[in-house]
Amino acid sequence: MGQLVNLKRYKKRSEREQSARQAEANRARFGRTKSERVADQQQTKRASDLLDQHQLDGGAA
Repeated sequence: MGQLVNLKRYKKRSEREQSARQAEANRARFGRTKSERVADQQQTKRASDLLDQHQLDGGAA
C-alpha cells in the first residue's frame, strides 16, 4: 500500500516553500544597501555621460 499523505500538511508545506522562494527572490531584487544603489546609479550615469560625449553629431539628420 502507498504512503499516506495528509493533504493539509502537504498544502501548508508547499505554500511555505513557495513563500520562501518568493522571499529569496525579493531579497536578491531589493536587498541592497543605499550605498550600493547610489554607487550603481553613479556608474550608470558615468557610462551614459561617456557615451554621450563620444556621440557624433552628423549633419545628415
